[in-house]
Amino acid sequence: MNQLIQNLIGMGGLTDQVIATDFLISAKAAIRNYAAAITETATPELKAALREQLNEAIATHEKITNYMLAKGFYHPHDLSEQLNLDLTVADTAINLAQKMGQQ
Repeated sequence: MNQLIQNLIGMGGLTDQVIATDFLISAKAAIRNYAAAITETATPELKAALREQLNEAIATHEKITNYMLAKGFYHPHDLSEQLNLDLTVADTAINLAQKMGQQ
């Protein structure tokens, strides 16, 4: 997103963090869904294809996690730091919603 637009709507540099978080949540959901689908599948060919997709989803999750760790967007081993980050993001979302409601 254009930096000017981010600043105008009050998001600043949070856009990358929001996108990465959404992508991470989607990757986690894909992993759960592939794992469940594998247990419900009867044919060996389909199970193999789903296992391949599961492995790709796990690799994608790892890449996103590493990116978020490197950028300081995710603190899975420091819960107080993660809580502070989550509260900051929540405050930004509330402020953004209020600004948009005033227009």
